[in-house]
Amino acid sequence: MFMINNILVSDEILEKKFCCNLAACKGVCCVEGDYGAPLEPEEREILKAIYDKVEPGLDDVSRDAIDANGVEQYFPGMNDYGTTLRPDGACAFVTFDESGMALCGIEKKYNEGIIDFKKPLSCELYPIRVNRDREVGFTALNYDEWEICTPAIMNGEKLGLPLVAFAKEALIRGFGEEFYNALEAAQEFYNEKEKQ
Repeated sequence: MFMINNILVSDEILEKKFCCNLAACKGVCCVEGDYGAPLEPEEREILKAIYDKVEPGLDDVSRDAIDANGVEQYFPGMNDYGTTLRPDGACAFVTFDESGMALCGIEKKYNEGIIDFKKPLSCELYPIRVNRDREVGFTALNYDEWEICTPAIMNGEKLGLPLVAFAKEALIRGFGEEFYNALEAAQEFYNEKEKQ
């Protein structure tokens, strides 16, 4: 691990190559998992504020889950709030296209220009996970290895795309340009070291 601006960063974030391959995985990360997408405190309020604009694009199963539980749930296992889950375990904001590919209903409305919130930061950052202890101000970025992302790892290796480059927009959104520039410099140093 190394530190940038008081944020601990796992070495694996520099070591991994990654690029989502939706054609192979069909967006299964929106469908499987034990918890909803982790939410930043401000995102909990944003989801409540934009729900009426997102809701028309959701199916009845998702609407019923949100009607019953709200847009967020507390998950004791992760000691934090995440997006509400459907009874089948999928994120309540999931939508499906004609081919059965899972897509984010929030991001769909963002892409249509209806809302200005793309999706939870945790979704955009994945497979980078943010671990925080808000009481002591501790933040760490870790690589989360999940078997369903094997096609993304293979795709990233084929393209030679470092995880840091893949997650650039999300890293800047979450931590700022200064942090990203420092992380990119660490990536370049790591790449040079690997060549030796």
